[in-house]
Amino acid sequence: MRLALSIVLLLLSQPSPAQEGRAERGRVFVQTNCAGCHAIGRVGESPLAIAPPFRTLHERYPVEDLAEALAEGITTGHPTMPEFRLDPAQINDVVAYLKTLER
Repeated sequence: MRLALSIVLLLLSQPSPAQEGRAERGRVFVQTNCAGCHAIGRVGESPLAIAPPFRTLHERYPVEDLAEALAEGITTGHPTMPEFRLDPAQINDVVAYLKTLER
């Protein structure tokens, strides 16, 4: 019984292939659009010192809360940050990627 429960919990904790695809698309998006200023991976410093590393965003607020800002256009952040407006699929991809950095 414990083995079966352990296997179920392990399977539930693994990201689905669809979720992995979203996270990979999100990684590509942030690599293309954000990595010039932000550290987007698990290690490293941001190229622009005032731009927070993406791996720390979840320490400030739930990354899911970024969805609305990404849809409406992030106009805050660091002073040199360009305004971005993402479509719903891009938002899901970026949030999925940011969630991978919480582990």
